[in-house]
Amino acid sequence: MSLISRCVLLAALCGAPLAQAHEPQMPSVVASQLVVNGAVQQPLALGAEELREFDQSQIVEVRLPGRDAGAPASVLKGVRLRAVLERARLKTADHNTVKKLAIIAAASDGYKVVFSWNELFNAELGDSVIVVFERDGKPLAPSEGPLALISGKDIRTGPRHVKWLQSLEVRQIVD
Repeated sequence: MSLISRCVLLAALCGAPLAQAHEPQMPSVVASQLVVNGAVQQPLALGAEELREFDQSQIVEVRLPGRDAGAPASVLKGVRLRAVLERARLKTADHNTVKKLAIIAAASDGYKVVFSWNELFNAELGDSVIVVFERDGKPLAPSEGPLALISGKDIRTGPRHVKWLQSLEVRQIVD
């Protein structure tokens, strides 16, 4: 755990404000389940254990380089976001409707990122967008939450790394 992460965690536990943290402050309430809703036929609520029970072909590992030079790589384990969305069964009027779907991943601290259906289902990037439940063979640290999301093939993984993943909302983009 980085020094900044330790400071953020300590400040959160002590209830002290942290003036200039470089990482988001851990939310006071961390959801233990991921809620999938919106334009889906089967809304879901999934915890780490339910994700571990997905078909083994949908559970993947993504290796990310260490943050600092010489730092060891991390191995993240989780389920492809695409598999979670397939289980929820996206609502589509016809085969062109999917091209106008946006998936919004939200953290319990309000942080949000967006993926398009095409990125997840029609591009190589979709193979490495995962709902993470394990880092280096262990459950995620409290600073990352019970669940997280990462886009492992982004040039910079930080902007779409959602710690404390709470929800996935599928929205139809209207013309």
